[in-house]
Amino acid sequence: MQVDGARFLADLEKLRQFGAAGVGKGVQRPAYSEADLAARDWLAAQLAAAGLRVEMDEMGNLFGLAEGPSLLLGSHSDSQPEGGWLDGALGVVAALEVARAARESGGPAISVVSFQDEEGRFGVTTGSAVWSGQLDQEKADGLRDTGGVTLGEARKALGSRVTGPVDPGQFTGFIEMHIEQGPTLDSAGERIGVVTDIVGIRDMKITFAGQQNHAGTTPMHLRRDAFQALAAFSEMLNDRLRNVVTPSTVWTIGHVSLHPNASSIVPGRATFSMQWRDGAADRLGRMEAVIRETAAEVAEARGLELSYGPLLGLEPVAMDGRLRGALEAAAEALAPGAWRAMPSGALHDATNVSRLMPVAMLFVPSIGGISHDFAEDTAEEDLVAGLQVLARAVAQAS
Repeated sequence: MQVDGARFLADLEKLRQFGAAGVGKGVQRPAYSEADLAARDWLAAQLAAAGLRVEMDEMGNLFGLAEGPSLLLGSHSDSQPEGGWLDGALGVVAALEVARAARESGGPAISVVSFQDEEGRFGVTTGSAVWSGQLDQEKADGLRDTGGVTLGEARKALGSRVTGPVDPGQFTGFIEMHIEQGPTLDSAGERIGVVTDIVGIRDMKITFAGQQNHAGTTPMHLRRDAFQALAAFSEMLNDRLRNVVTPSTVWTIGHVSLHPNASSIVPGRATFSMQWRDGAADRLGRMEAVIRETAAEVAEARGLELSYGPLLGLEPVAMDGRLRGALEAAAEALAPGAWRAMPSGALHDATNVSRLMPVAMLFVPSIGGISHDFAEDTAEEDLVAGLQVLARAVAQAS
């Protein structure tokens, strides 16, 4: 099975054109946007040309299906609001190239998927969460993006593209190729990472509601300032988590919405995202308790009301031994001494798919460890090396 590196790189570049933005190789292709749907239409045409049967479920997950039982490869093709050209797209285009090469050489049956809304416009890996049964479609349709649009409203844009459900029972396993999105491989001068496990994640919105008031006439000691509560919460949380977490644990307040968001008004409401990640489910639970206790203490001390959005998340997942072993053997054969086994601190669709079948992942380096940014990039030789490792592992595992 001979993959075509030049064809693969050309397809990556073509996919980048859908939503190309910013400097360098930046992309803006949020789920269900015009650019996202145009990219899916282009991908559907490539899958059909590769001899695969094209199907799209009601979430917008796009599949290219081989006949009979097959190994599923892929990732996602939506992007962050200001994203790079490889995050997710790399895994989809690599899957397309391996599927083509397998068909051209009479190799194993390979199917391809591009999951929808992995980047979380409406939740956490929403498309694969619904497909895997982690999230009910009706509940998913009620999720809202930061502009207040519901997922149910957004996916109406799929229109006649939807063909119906895709049965996961036809797949023997799932392998996802991805950029590392961190500095480990790049800083070590290594070319391949074989994932051992994916961390778990928790994500929810928290709201402090105080009293909107005049910024010039309201004395400081009488203010019920929602933003000041948020600032105090953030500082207290960092201190209180110190004895709970490990050096690899992370937590982030990544989105803040103030109301009424005006320079001369004391903020009456602050709604913010709270996300935390760790490889141990019990530690994620202990962190949740600390987060809620700290928020309640801040709200009580400042006379504010406190409310929470739904808690979303996924459990930590270990990779399948057989598929991981095939990737490790391929990495040693093609990049001897220049690969490592490593955990994934980023969340991926493979987490959800693991509910249905064996899964594995491989990484290629991210230059400077940069991702979720227009500057995201990987050297072409490392992209092709990852493709070759994937193809060799597929041939061994099928």
